[in-house]
Amino acid sequence: MAQYFQAGSNNSATSNFDAGPSTQANSFFLPSIYSKKVLNFFRKSSVVEAITNTDYSGEITAYGDSVKIIKEPVISVSDYTRGSDTTATLLTDAETSLVVDSAKAFKFIVDDIESKMSHVNFKEIASSSAAYALKDSYDAAVIATMFAGLSASSPNHVLGADSATDLGAGVYDGSGAADLGQSGETDPLDLMARMARLLDEQNVPEEGRWFVASPDFYEVLGQSSSKLLSVDFNAGQGSIRNGLVSSGKLRGFDMYKSNNIAATSNAAGKCLAGHISSTATAQTIISTEVLRDPSSFGDIVRGLHVYGAKVLRDEAIVGAFYGID
Repeated sequence: MAQYFQAGSNNSATSNFDAGPSTQANSFFLPSIYSKKVLNFFRKSSVVEAITNTDYSGEITAYGDSVKIIKEPVISVSDYTRGSDTTATLLTDAETSLVVDSAKAFKFIVDDIESKMSHVNFKEIASSSAAYALKDSYDAAVIATMFAGLSASSPNHVLGADSATDLGAGVYDGSGAADLGQSGETDPLDLMARMARLLDEQNVPEEGRWFVASPDFYEVLGQSSSKLLSVDFNAGQGSIRNGLVSSGKLRGFDMYKSNNIAATSNAAGKCLAGHISSTATAQTIISTEVLRDPSSFGDIVRGLHVYGAKVLRDEAIVGAFYGID
């Protein structure tokens, strides 16, 4: 039976009901309000898909797969005089292989309590984070492969060097016949013009050319004294989505910005320019799966990403070490 107490009663339970704010620390219920919007971390742009040939991605299904790419035969032209035999060129089936030799995986566990009682969808949020991590790792690895492909390039398309003994002599600055200056300073426009000339000399088409550099390069390029990018810089089309810097071309290049270019030891930085056909990439998500965790009450979410990259046309790519003061 319910009991009722009047104010002023001597019953000891009365004090529990009559206690005022002066004696009760939490006199009001103050709910915690949780936002359903998650504070995502800042994400770097990925540029590899915009500057490489991705035509072969649909031909791979597993780690270790290789794609055989047939090279165009070189046909010789000879003089001809009336009544004489012509010289035939034997067609060759020279080929190169794009090998899917890299694999990255992710795995996380979502506890049942998080799934049932959380105000956000942790599986969706964590999967999005994992997808970004895979893409970011892929982007950095392919850019490193492109720089490595320059080491044996013919002709030599590396401007400057990351020299520990003589930084000034190892950094391109556009001065001198040998392209190596003593000041260590780089004029961005002069550097881009030289890279464009090297591509021109190899008959590389102007359509499809790109240029990738770190933010410090574009800081100098966009200084107020230049006025070069004062009008079309970004123009609403560049973003964290693809790293596009400008809606227009500069020295014939589509310009991209990336933080995935590995740091140098001595030079201020390094950059790449080339044609979209210079490097081939192939990638695929082999599998994503959800399974119960045998040691806890939760779901394991995991995925496997495989990829490969190869410089096919070293004459269509140029790299440079530069110094900026």
